[in-house]
Amino acid sequence: MIRPATPADQSAIQACAEQAYARYIPLIGRKPAPMLADYASQIATGWVHVALDEQASLQGFIVFYPHDNHMLLENVAVLPSAAGRGIGKALINLCESRARQLGLNAVQLYTNERMTDNLGLYPRLGYVEVARRSEDGFNRVYFEKKLGPTR
Repeated sequence: MIRPATPADQSAIQACAEQAYARYIPLIGRKPAPMLADYASQIATGWVHVALDEQASLQGFIVFYPHDNHMLLENVAVLPSAAGRGIGKALINLCESRARQLGLNAVQLYTNERMTDNLGLYPRLGYVEVARRSEDGFNRVYFEKKLGPTR
């Protein structure tokens, strides 16, 4: 089940981010941006959705919001213990569906260039690399997926 996050989810979301991104610290040389995010304020704005298992335990989360004429997918993370079950894809599908509902024509996202798994994953989901740049001390790769009408 995927639902909007509530303040009660904050500690589980933070723990998920810590677990999902910890392996990148040695590659990047510091904590990735999602480990430093202010999840309390993102939850308060309604930007965060959580994926739960049958026991209502958090398995992953996504942060997205409308920005200009597209949806910005800021963060998607899945617990390492839940990886490979389609949770991340389901969360991304939710983001794309909400973008279509709002009449937005694309989803944009970025990832760190050292997160090489992501550099292969997003193109398989229909995302195209559109830019590379350094921001906030991170070398980021930007992707975009153009959205057609809902089928």
